[in-house]
Amino acid sequence: MTKDNKIVGTYQVSPATGYAGDVTPQTAWKILSENEGAVLVDVRTRAEWSYVGLPDLSSTGKKPALLEWQVFPSMQPNPEFVTTLSGAVTDKDAPLLFLCRSGGRSAAAAKAMTAAGYNTCLNVVDGFEGPLDAQARRGMAGGWKAAGLPWRQT
Repeated sequence: MTKDNKIVGTYQVSPATGYAGDVTPQTAWKILSENEGAVLVDVRTRAEWSYVGLPDLSSTGKKPALLEWQVFPSMQPNPEFVTTLSGAVTDKDAPLLFLCRSGGRSAAAAKAMTAAGYNTCLNVVDGFEGPLDAQARRGMAGGWKAAGLPWRQT
């Protein structure tokens, strides 16, 4: 991470080991809305995108970058992840916001892209669906959907 990282200095970012930091879904939305170069990288699986839904960034003029961290259905790590994302986003100073179901895969992806030389890799805590609630269901106790941020199903 660069010393004059404008994202970390401007927005509420919690420190993390191995990448620029963690942000809430609301802060991620603010960064995506206010920073033209910011990219939301949804690292969930194709099945999750299809059946659970996707963040809807249309009001920002953007679309989420969809790139599996683990390939469905085997759930083996995607060996092309860093190469593919590096080819799609060549600006190593662009803020990359990583999103998964609940925050684990996205943190790993943020670490990998930081190791590849990207300066502003952020993990969206609680991900798209958040943690399990008292009824052992996701989508109500935290995350993108529970925060009321725009999303859609295909």
